[in-house]
Amino acid sequence: MSKQRVVKCVITAGGLFVASAGSVWGQDYPHKPIRIVTDGAGGGNDIVSRVITQGLTLTGALGQQVIVENRAGGSGAIASDAVAKAAPDGYTLLVYSNTLWTLPFIRKVPYDVSTDFLPITTATKAPNLLVVHPSLPVKSVKELIALAKARPGELNFISGALGSSPHLAGELFKIMAGVNMVHVLYAGGARAIIGLLGGEVQMFFATVQGVKAHVKSGKLRAVAVTSATPFVLAPGVPTIAATLPGFETGQVIGVHAPAKTPEAIINRLNQEIVRVLERA
Repeated sequence: MSKQRVVKCVITAGGLFVASAGSVWGQDYPHKPIRIVTDGAGGGNDIVSRVITQGLTLTGALGQQVIVENRAGGSGAIASDAVAKAAPDGYTLLVYSNTLWTLPFIRKVPYDVSTDFLPITTATKAPNLLVVHPSLPVKSVKELIALAKARPGELNFISGALGSSPHLAGELFKIMAGVNMVHVLYAGGARAIIGLLGGEVQMFFATVQGVKAHVKSGKLRAVAVTSATPFVLAPGVPTIAATLPGFETGQVIGVHAPAKTPEAIINRLNQEIVRVLERA
């Protein structure tokens, strides 16, 4: 299997989230506060976590307080492991991206993603937006490829976690464009954006929501989106696929519970969280 195909398979595998339902157990749930565990503050996972917690708390849908607990580090492995080892009673949940599924392809993790979690729902699904620092003299994918080929090993792209969609999008771009660029790892997406804004690094396959304000202000330049077709939240921005046919990546953020959580609780959480997300 080619390296390009492996990267694409990892990205695709990372986007698989399924919902569960059933059982009559847990009709008194919940009777105490619920924790949503995620990685570092300020990143996409944290933002989604806070949208969910605020929505559930303000509506009183579950009749209990819902709080966010940030556990940064390990490209999300610390947060994921905490939930994998938590009691399967619906009081400890994980909000994390498809890095949950892709990280084990890259490094050893202390949990088994195929057996230690139950998916509740998909929270968001969106392509990446390739943005560059204004000092990088490119305004199109063609110009970026030409510059990278003229300066092999000199250009860099960033991510906030190993195996994350920004990381894998950059690796796939390198393969399909035939260029040599350096991956720079930051401790979380929020820190990665700060580094890019400060000119420490050059480009980021970011989430649209995470950088749109900086693009609007001119602090960053949008070059392309990673969806197969133009993305409604990035009007006027071309696709990478227009230059590199078949290029497509994205980020999926899901909500998970520890394995063996009763189906009735999974079903209740799915129902209430989906309602919050539909109103967000």
